[in-house]
Amino acid sequence: MSIAEYHKLVRDKIPEMIREQGETPVFRILEQEEYLKELDRKLDEEIREYQEDKSLEELADVLEVMLAICKARGYSEQELRDVYEKKHAKRGGFEERIYLISKE
Repeated sequence: MSIAEYHKLVRDKIPEMIREQGETPVFRILEQEEYLKELDRKLDEEIREYQEDKSLEELADVLEVMLAICKARGYSEQELRDVYEKKHAKRGGFEERIYLISKE
């Protein structure tokens, strides 16, 4: 029997899915500070995967991690949306594809 090593944060249902495949997951529950650190690592991983693939699926994974970070840091999804909308109203978005060269 071979052992696959991962050492990374995984989605909540992964241990159950591993059991359903007849294997035994070995895991632990992270403390809050560790969890925040691993969420940041997971965000980097998901962004890399999106950059390689450019798929909506990978973009959804980035959003999933962003929402988990938001919650883990004590913010609600609505608070995030409110800050986003305020910044968007004040500074705009990226829809017009403006690429700033310089400022004189």
